[in-house]
Amino acid sequence: MMNKLYPNAAVALQDIVADGQTIAVGGFGLCGIPEALIAALRDSGVKNLTCISNNAGVDDFGLGLLLATRQVKKMIASYVGENKEFERQFLSGELEVELTPQGTLAEKLRSGGAGIPAFFTKTGVGTQVAQGKEIREFDGQEYVLERSLTADVALVKAWKADTSGNLVFRKTARNFNPDVATAGRITVVEAEEIVETGSLDPDQIHLSGIYVHRIICNPNPEKRIEQRTIREA
Repeated sequence: MMNKLYPNAAVALQDIVADGQTIAVGGFGLCGIPEALIAALRDSGVKNLTCISNNAGVDDFGLGLLLATRQVKKMIASYVGENKEFERQFLSGELEVELTPQGTLAEKLRSGGAGIPAFFTKTGVGTQVAQGKEIREFDGQEYVLERSLTADVALVKAWKADTSGNLVFRKTARNFNPDVATAGRITVVEAEEIVETGSLDPDQIHLSGIYVHRIICNPNPEKRIEQRTIREA
């Protein structure tokens, strides 16, 4: 059986990342992001990347690390409001941005992973989202054609993985991670715990190991909170 375990994030990425690639990254805000893999991608020095992710992290964490080092040439995302450097690069014309409705982005990744090249959706019809895209009528309603997304490399965060790559995600950290995993030509997973194959209840597995090529263990991730709001005593 193929050995999918790698000692750390740097080793897992060293022979598969390159300049000009498209990288899909799981997570929502700072929840469920592959922290160690993002840091290793930054440290690899690859540049001119197109990153597909729900958002671009914050200025000093998540994908914000890659923006700070100017390794990203284009972001395909649905939300960018927490990153001042992102805003600066975008407004100055240094960064290309393809804003995509959140549900459409999820479906673009899911469809790409399923081998579906494009699909029609009502989301965005009559707005700037639909400009330059094919519009077709079905049952008296207009729909816009959206191309699906795939990536050269997908970076995914899981709670548990077995040595075959079967994954379990924890609560809302499930978010974009399963769709990102299926959309990658090579998928690298950062898990908090790795167990032997056969240890996971098959009914509890969220993603089959057939989509996973490499696994690293990061047992103590930082897990930052974007905006922490607490009630007064």
